[in-house]
Amino acid sequence: MNLYAKLLQRQAENRPIRIGLIGAGKFGSMYLAQIPKTPGVHLVGIADLSPDAARTNLARVGWNPDQLKATTLDQAVKEGSTCISDDWKSLVRHPAIDIVVECTGSPLHAVDHILEAFDHGKHVVNVTVEADAFCGPLLATRAQTAGVVYSLAFGDQPALICDLVDWARTCGFPVVAAGRGHKWLPHFCESTPETVWGYYGLTPEQAARGGLNPKMFNSFLDGSKPSIESTAVSNATGLGVPSNGLLYPPASVEDIPYVTRPISEGGVLERKGMVEVISSLEADGRQIPYDIRMGVWVTVEAETDYIKNCFEEYNAHTDPSGRYFTLYKRWHLIGLEVGVSVASVALRNEPTGVATNWNADVVATAKRDLRPGELLDGEGGYTVWGKLLPASTSKKMGGLPLGLAHGVKVVRPVAKGQSVSWDDVAMDTTTHAYKIRREMEAGYSF
Repeated sequence: MNLYAKLLQRQAENRPIRIGLIGAGKFGSMYLAQIPKTPGVHLVGIADLSPDAARTNLARVGWNPDQLKATTLDQAVKEGSTCISDDWKSLVRHPAIDIVVECTGSPLHAVDHILEAFDHGKHVVNVTVEADAFCGPLLATRAQTAGVVYSLAFGDQPALICDLVDWARTCGFPVVAAGRGHKWLPHFCESTPETVWGYYGLTPEQAARGGLNPKMFNSFLDGSKPSIESTAVSNATGLGVPSNGLLYPPASVEDIPYVTRPISEGGVLERKGMVEVISSLEADGRQIPYDIRMGVWVTVEAETDYIKNCFEEYNAHTDPSGRYFTLYKRWHLIGLEVGVSVASVALRNEPTGVATNWNADVVATAKRDLRPGELLDGEGGYTVWGKLLPASTSKKMGGLPLGLAHGVKVVRPVAKGQSVSWDDVAMDTTTHAYKIRREMEAGYSF
């Protein structure tokens, strides 16, 4: 409740939170737009593969060029300015940096950045949730060992869902279900970068005009990103996952408490205490009025008649039984909200969502028949999409996590709709990402 007051205090003491940002793309740019308006923080450095592109984005969001004249990190610290380079190692190793914000969107590289930050005593706010989805529990353990805080990023839906779950449990409510919204029809899982704009309702010309990345947008559409984010939520909150993937029940905001009940009570859940994603489209493709497509929600239960009566007395919208109530945020502001994580980690030593166990996983699943010799192209591409499964199921089948399905050669035929296993591909076993994933698998028995 008092993060802003604490930030003002740090500003008054001339003791700002010193931040290093890795990756100044769209998400990073949104955070950059807010930094000059936030007291008590100092962005010491930005590391990006293209420093010129980072400067262009800084100009786009309104930064003063005089703030960017530092040529070294030491100079940036001394002058209170910002240094831009392509040297991420120097950034995470600099003794003045308090927090590293990992914002590349590249899961393999993100693991390298995060582990290096831990080795040098830096807290990490991880925007690249794709990395958290395949090794978040072990990253959290490594952070604890290093005496630092590892956190999901506020503004992205997983951290916002975790916040709602925490609200519910702190109030004494049992959580029946929690999740996000999405535009979904079953055949979207086969979508490729060539078909994505038609499903989104844009022409290729409109997409090109806006500079929109078809692979990134397709990772949302084909179900990969919802599965990735649901995995992060499940691993952070302990909520269970459906046994055979997300169901995407269609519902308006009003109908969420109707559908997020157990099957035995007229809903879609296998049991109470699960993650799920609500579709903004009816099964026939019609748009649902007042949808939750861009938002997050949590459904709680009144366990006594007294609490049920309180719901009724205060006009809380519930299911017909009066026992299930859904609280929601209809929108999320993505990178514009990351400052909440930075402040919480630096000022309270508290993450805004962090894995506490390995409940869930995202397994690469064939969009079409795959032949030996083909290369997997990761989330949002032409070859695989990500399916949410219980971690126990994934480990038993030897499932290939979607976050590691980039540039990997297929060595055995994989049928359309089949989960890809470690044995189906030839992996580069030298990467930190591969090693930490296999270490995590070895550390869990189900």
